[in-house]
Amino acid sequence: MEGLKLNKIILYIDMDGVLCDFVKAKLKALKRNPDNKFPQCEYGFFTNLEPIEGAIKAVKWLMASEDFEVYILTAPSLPNPLCYTEKRVWIEKYFGIELVNNMIISAHKHLNKGDILIDDNLRGCGQDMFDGEFIHFGSDEYPNWDNILIYLNKYGKR
Repeated sequence: MEGLKLNKIILYIDMDGVLCDFVKAKLKALKRNPDNKFPQCEYGFFTNLEPIEGAIKAVKWLMASEDFEVYILTAPSLPNPLCYTEKRVWIEKYFGIELVNNMIISAHKHLNKGDILIDDNLRGCGQDMFDGEFIHFGSDEYPNWDNILIYLNKYGKR
């Protein structure tokens, strides 16, 4: 498989709520139109999500690291067929085509083989059945990207 680096830690990173602020955008959209049950279906919703503080810098550091093979593992928004394209556009905007090539959109995260999954949800898309280590973004232990990077530094040079 071209691009796969042996002996690297395979790291999956969720998108919504980990890289970009889905909740803030959803609440803003609901405030504008409280009758819209699925504001994430609005055209441009995913493309225009704001990055989570520290996420861009952290992921770029992980991408440049010799220790990690970084993948985006995000679930689709089933009511919004445009989410597939919009999420891809968002990733390219902030990380370039390299990470677009490592982007996986799946509602079945447990089917992916890897070492670590960083996600803000404990379950719902197979996070609880992921075969590697699970890092719960936004938890007391890992409230932000600074805490996650401190933890991931333990892997150091392999």
